[in-house]
Amino acid sequence: MTDSAAAAFRRLLAGPDVIMAPGAPDPFYARLVAHKGFPAVYMTGAGTTAVRLGMPDVGLLTMTEMVDNAARVVDASGLPVIADCDNGYGGPLNVRRAIRSYERAGVAAVHIEDQVIPKRCGHFVGKQLVPAEEMVAKVKAAVDARTDPDFVVIARTDAIAVEGFDAALARAALYEEAGADMLFVEAPTDRRQMARIGSAFGVPQVANLASSRKTPLLSAGELGALGFKLAIYPGLLLLSTIRAALGCLDRLKEKRTWADMEADLPTFDEMLNLMGMNEVAALEERYALPERERAR
Repeated sequence: MTDSAAAAFRRLLAGPDVIMAPGAPDPFYARLVAHKGFPAVYMTGAGTTAVRLGMPDVGLLTMTEMVDNAARVVDASGLPVIADCDNGYGGPLNVRRAIRSYERAGVAAVHIEDQVIPKRCGHFVGKQLVPAEEMVAKVKAAVDARTDPDFVVIARTDAIAVEGFDAALARAALYEEAGADMLFVEAPTDRRQMARIGSAFGVPQVANLASSRKTPLLSAGELGALGFKLAIYPGLLLLSTIRAALGCLDRLKEKRTWADMEADLPTFDEMLNLMGMNEVAALEERYALPERERAR
């Protein structure tokens, strides 16, 4: 029997390197992350909302929608997946259900934040927090709910923007005491704050290198020196495609053909191979499907 994805993630946490986990909003991007040899992938809530709803991350997706996407990212990537679990989708009992659901989906770790319902993206203004004792109860419920002891519970606090930096550290300390395996102090604004976060706790820390630029975009080496263990890059892949896609649409609209773009784009076969067409062909050969029934 092979180890769980959570056990694989625990081994990464025990290793010497900062774990770089690019954000994948869907299985397509998750395959690209795996193709490039990253050790883990982050299922971004903001990205999931963008690709599934075409809307900003203001707490619109349900738990079942998020878990469904997480399961697909797990299957497509074959990597340990760290998934956004928002605010646990309710109280402690809702958190228990969420943890069991993400765990069945094959996810290695989730982060749960101390925002009210509906939540907002951690880099938006207008956030509101639940009382610290309510979040402590959620952390305890998350830890109790897991059936795989390697499953990693990450407690996130959004308190810097709402209550101030010292209050955020105080909240994080309570969440560590409640049993969180990792801490995620969201949106520090400078290197000094990041250094304090990295040295203040006895469990590993998450650094969120988001595109809002509220947090300095430090290198993985710099993050490791400050005491962080996991670096997530939620919006990087989505951002990388937007201008390219808009440019293609502009040229198509202007030229009324995409023939002049063909040389600049991946070929159809390149795309299929990135999506696993070679594996599909091998399986069809293995199971001796008649030629006319094969995808190729």
